[in-house]
Amino acid sequence: MKPVIVIGAGISGLCTAALLASDGIKVEVYEKSPNLGGRTASIKFRGHILDNGFHIMPFYKTSAVYQVLKSLGLVSRLDLVKVDRISFYQEDEFYTYPRGMLDILRMSMIPFQSRMRLLGILVPMAFSPMRRTERADSVPLSRVVDSLDARTKSFFDAVCMLAFADIPERVSLGEFMRTIIRANPFRGGTSEFAYPASGGYDKIAHVLASYITERRGDNDANKIHLSTAVSRVIVEEGCARGVILSDGRRIDGSSIVVSLPAYNAIDRLFEAGTFSGDLESRVRRLDKTTSVVEAHYCLSSPVDARQIVFPMGDHTAKGIFFISNIAPSVSPEGEHLMMAGTPIRPQDAGDASMVRKTAEAMKSDISRMYPDFEASLLWERPMVWRLVESVAKEPGIVWKQKMPHQVKEVRGLYFVGDSTISYGIGTDSAAHSSVLCHPKIARYLKPQGRHI
Repeated sequence: MKPVIVIGAGISGLCTAALLASDGIKVEVYEKSPNLGGRTASIKFRGHILDNGFHIMPFYKTSAVYQVLKSLGLVSRLDLVKVDRISFYQEDEFYTYPRGMLDILRMSMIPFQSRMRLLGILVPMAFSPMRRTERADSVPLSRVVDSLDARTKSFFDAVCMLAFADIPERVSLGEFMRTIIRANPFRGGTSEFAYPASGGYDKIAHVLASYITERRGDNDANKIHLSTAVSRVIVEEGCARGVILSDGRRIDGSSIVVSLPAYNAIDRLFEAGTFSGDLESRVRRLDKTTSVVEAHYCLSSPVDARQIVFPMGDHTAKGIFFISNIAPSVSPEGEHLMMAGTPIRPQDAGDASMVRKTAEAMKSDISRMYPDFEASLLWERPMVWRLVESVAKEPGIVWKQKMPHQVKEVRGLYFVGDSTISYGIGTDSAAHSSVLCHPKIARYLKPQGRHI
């Protein structure tokens, strides 16, 4: 039996490969980078573990990532810590992030009448049927937010930064409603978040990769090939037959799974004319990305006991993450790691002067908030990420409007990742897409359905 070939070793590619491996199906994963994790890869820098951006497991045990790990029996391999010490910062005061409706009632940063109005908005959302949320997928969240007072608007700014790494104008009302539903404990949800205790969000990728290579598909070992790029997917007689690697080798497969953003894959991996013009137009609409300027800071002493702080109002820094307070092992003893970030326009990500200016403004924000920050700063590492999310949260480009997992033009070809049909964003939507796509691949591979 030829293997299922998975292109990309990010969360969606590895989740899909692991779910197939659990069925006894042979898989081979090809990843152009030398590292696992895709956009959740981590690096070592001056003894610290740095993520490429701040990643967090949303909704903890109800998240798609956790559910995949649980279904594969891998939860015990990944020690997770809760991320629950979260605060807002506004006008020189810190306010605890609300984790329930009662907390919102007690949230003194918002006037009482505004709190009641806020509850009037959020409670119906929390108990809405999923079908109703889909009817709001083309509506921007700002349509609800714009009529609110400035302080209540700031609340939505902070929630959107935590849940979507973006601002309300670029978030779908339907996606926001699904987030509130998934945080509702009365519907089995949770507002808890989690992070690997040993540091580095790519630990999830390593656990999945170990599982894949430990399993044997069709009495043969599964393989993960790092630093091995795929240059083209072979399509013959309307069927995905294999891939051509960058060194020219042909690798035959029983089916092909593409976990790259679909709008990149259709141009990079396929010959012109493989797909219909309508599909290509639909997929290219998904090329809406979030770019972020972030800076890691190493401190000689902690300046806050919290894990996350969201500055609200007129601040460049939209999120401050005290990584060492979440997972002390990310840093050498006696040193403390924190990170600040803010979204920017993708067209500004290539402007070095704009990136420097933004990074300096975030540093000024932090210095005003924490008087001891400058004195304890050992080093800083500002940078820009051009692609943080394949935005699948923008109004009109969420859930069912995204790239389908299968295309009628090519049998045996599948797409997974957060640009494909799935809810949530980032790692959660990437894992959810794998959960939705896995049974489709398995059905295709049944003896009566093979096209090999």
